[in-house]
Amino acid sequence: MRDTPKPESFGSMPDGTAVDVFTLTNSRGLRMRVMTYGVVVLSLDVPDRTGTLADVVLGHGSLEAHLRDASFHGTLAGRYANRIALGKFTLDGNEYTVATNNEPAGIPCALHGGVKGFDKVVWKAEGLSCAEAQGARFHHTSPDGDEGYPGNLEVSITYWLTDSDEWQIEYEAHTDKATPVNLTQHAYFNLKGEGCGDILDHELTLHAARFTPVNVGLIPTGELRAVAGTPLDFTAPSVIGERIEADDEQLRFARGYDHNFVLNHADDDLTLAARVHEPVSGRVMEVLTTEPGVQFYTGNFLTGEHCGKSGQPYPFRHGFCLETQHFPDSPNQPSFPNTILRPGETLRSKTIYRFLTA
Repeated sequence: MRDTPKPESFGSMPDGTAVDVFTLTNSRGLRMRVMTYGVVVLSLDVPDRTGTLADVVLGHGSLEAHLRDASFHGTLAGRYANRIALGKFTLDGNEYTVATNNEPAGIPCALHGGVKGFDKVVWKAEGLSCAEAQGARFHHTSPDGDEGYPGNLEVSITYWLTDSDEWQIEYEAHTDKATPVNLTQHAYFNLKGEGCGDILDHELTLHAARFTPVNVGLIPTGELRAVAGTPLDFTAPSVIGERIEADDEQLRFARGYDHNFVLNHADDDLTLAARVHEPVSGRVMEVLTTEPGVQFYTGNFLTGEHCGKSGQPYPFRHGFCLETQHFPDSPNQPSFPNTILRPGETLRSKTIYRFLTA
């Protein structure tokens, strides 16, 4: 049995609530630090092909800096990750209005749970261990009416760092009233190392033959469109920056890639969704998930206003996200996979970020 990680103080919220950090390590030198505020991954040290470690996630070195930055660095997004159009949906004949906190092209929407989503609360937590991994489990109760969403929602998130160089995420949720739920991890990755330049030279493969095109407000139109013949085709390994400036309406709307890709698997089995290779370091990240979609985002709204842990700013396209998820705006899109959790049901989902070298 491995040692069980212990909480260490990481400061306190403005109201005095204590925030802790857990440090997870494996037998091969990988190291992850995650805090109870927002279940934020503060750092993730991964070796390159020579064994040299680098922190491959963007973020900040203090709680205060995370409180100032609204870019969702390393956060757990919910109760509904991604966007809900106009902050409105109808469920079982009842109309709900949830908090809006984003306005692409001046059109309001609810983004990642609203003004105070799961990324902005302090979670209860405990360290975990087993023979081949260290972990931490985080708990939160979102009360009925939280940000406008119905139902008391009990959520558990477990992170494991395994000796097979995998960051495993296990999601579980229960509710006492029907409610939409969509949970994801919003880590920004740069496999060269955070603060070491843009991510346009990374090579990406997505196991997705279709995507959900969006309107100017970045809300899906309801169509499932083939990626073939478009700049969004990553079915074969492609450099991220190769087509990102193409004259394409979808890229113009999002200022780059910020789209949900429909994964090829047709069930909820754990399946390879994506592979990213950074050629200089040789670092490779594979993403496996039970979710039906993954949001590929290229940091198009990073401005360089905030500096990261190494003291370097994070400007435009200096990190990418691969957010495993159900599709955006699903409560308003009946043809999309269901995101409504009902009493007596259990939401279970798993995502793995696996690290290799090539």
